[in-house]
Amino acid sequence: MDIKMDLRGRSFLTLKDFTPQEIVYLIDLAAEYKDKKKKGILHDTLRGKNIALIFEKTSTRTRCSFEVAAHDLGMGTTYLDPSGSQIGKKESIADTARVLGRMFEGIEYRGFEQAIVEELAKHAGVPVWNGLTNEYHPTQMLADMLTIREHFGHLEGIKLTYMGDARYNMGNSLMIACAKLGMHFTACTSKEYFPDAALVAECEEYAKQSGASITLTEDVDAGTKNADVIYTDVWVSMGEPEEVWAERIEKLSPYKVTKAVMDNAGEQSIFLHCLPAFHDLKTKIGKEQGEKYHFTELEVTDEVFESKQSLVFDEAENRMHTIKAVIAATLGA
Repeated sequence: MDIKMDLRGRSFLTLKDFTPQEIVYLIDLAAEYKDKKKKGILHDTLRGKNIALIFEKTSTRTRCSFEVAAHDLGMGTTYLDPSGSQIGKKESIADTARVLGRMFEGIEYRGFEQAIVEELAKHAGVPVWNGLTNEYHPTQMLADMLTIREHFGHLEGIKLTYMGDARYNMGNSLMIACAKLGMHFTACTSKEYFPDAALVAECEEYAKQSGASITLTEDVDAGTKNADVIYTDVWVSMGEPEEVWAERIEKLSPYKVTKAVMDNAGEQSIFLHCLPAFHDLKTKIGKEQGEKYHFTELEVTDEVFESKQSLVFDEAENRMHTIKAVIAATLGA
């Protein structure tokens, strides 16, 4: 990579904080680290440093990505699960940040309100990385964009349609990423699940600079026609109450990703999902809820999930490479 940007000391909380050039730099850096990993070239340039991983919401991909990325860079990790941290319970967020900032070179937070990770970053004195909040999921975006670019060779002009509940972290973050990077974003869902109007307006301003576009539609045929990427996520997130299941299934079932949706998009289209996915009943929650609400698959059919158009496991792997780029860039590897 010819150009090196100086992102040392920066926190990574939302892509709104980064220019399109900085986002592309992180994607480029991730591709470089991925190539080194595949070739067996050591890149443990952060030996002697340590990072803390705070998980108020558990995760397979995010935890493993941060741990493997850190270890590849030569770093130590300390994992704090929901029972292992007093953040916000017996100790304030600001105090927790100041304690951890004295012991660690960086802090990852995965949990609930965006305000928590913002507060950590304000007081820690070291880079803080958002592993997911209710509002944003920026590390997932880098993995998604790397996956799309690997497949199509470019990002600018790509048409991405997000189906499902577009009000929270995934819908928000994809809209921001597409708007910043000159891509065409469509939220295809029932009107009550459209993204927040204020964020849409903000993204429309980004789009004016990049040549991107933002479309909100309830029409599945129009919303998915000729889309390069069809993207979805689970309809009910971790921590949401049981009573939302029935409403989400009723309102979002028309927006399930099926073979008909992929055919409408076209043979060039790929399918992405941040995982985990309810594409069958081979999980405890899937089996329980499937029996209760009479379904065998939810946001995506098993046929699409297991198809050649599905790149979800490339995407999952790319979480690690892109998180490595974020750690390395912000800690000055």
